[in-house]
Amino acid sequence: MFGISRQGHYQREQRANLRLRELQKVKLAVIQKRMSLPRLGTRKLYYQLKNTFVEQGIKIGRDGLFAFLRSEHLLIKPKRCYQKTTNSKHWLHKYPNLYKNQKAVRVDEFWVSDITYIDTAEKTGYLSLVTDVFSRKIVGYHLHESLHTDGVLTALKMAVKGRIKTQKLIHHSDRGLQYCSAQYQEILSENGIIPSMTDGYDCYQNALAERINGILKYEFILVKPKNIEQARIIIREAVELYNTKRPHLSLGYKTPDQIYKKSLPILYDKDYIYS
Repeated sequence: MFGISRQGHYQREQRANLRLRELQKVKLAVIQKRMSLPRLGTRKLYYQLKNTFVEQGIKIGRDGLFAFLRSEHLLIKPKRCYQKTTNSKHWLHKYPNLYKNQKAVRVDEFWVSDITYIDTAEKTGYLSLVTDVFSRKIVGYHLHESLHTDGVLTALKMAVKGRIKTQKLIHHSDRGLQYCSAQYQEILSENGIIPSMTDGYDCYQNALAERINGILKYEFILVKPKNIEQARIIIREAVELYNTKRPHLSLGYKTPDQIYKKSLPILYDKDYIYS
């Protein structure tokens, strides 16, 4: 009556059941990957899993993976939140922007620094990060209980201690009071690091630092810590996972640690320009 043979009907059922079993394997592989990186995006998932799919004879492309994860409600939903941590209306000396329109060609050529807030059940903490631009590696970090300069200095000292290149290094930040302070500038000067700051109040002039803040907070810190001590443990683990496990599109799907330690060449993909 419908122009479909009995054999065709059962063959179609068999294909549908086979595809269902294949997609269950895809779902299991995605869940296993997200055990350690719960907010890993679909593009990075596909890159990491595509060889597994080929080995198992599963035919699924990047768009197909997007569609399947959407149907299973497994796509990562973006988070939006904002709290001001920068006070740039002060009398201290502000330095010119040496980072504008520049492109890093080696590790320890440009560092970017920023401060973001971390909410806990007891109080708000402040996380200072120092990131190497070329490798995207977080080279220094510290969670402190106030916006005093001491906490920001601790992150800088960690970065200086782990520095692997002695060539010219520029430290770029916003015009916050902590970065302009005499204590912070003294540490930079003692280590031959040149200060650079945004021209004004435009956060996009320190976009990479803002981006790293967002990745760390919204991909790795998934539950509100009870207190600052617990938050420090979570952040230490998050930084380790970010540096050693999370691939970056802008690094040719390498991890920051791979690029920083081994100075591997970056394979840029014209379709992906963001980290």
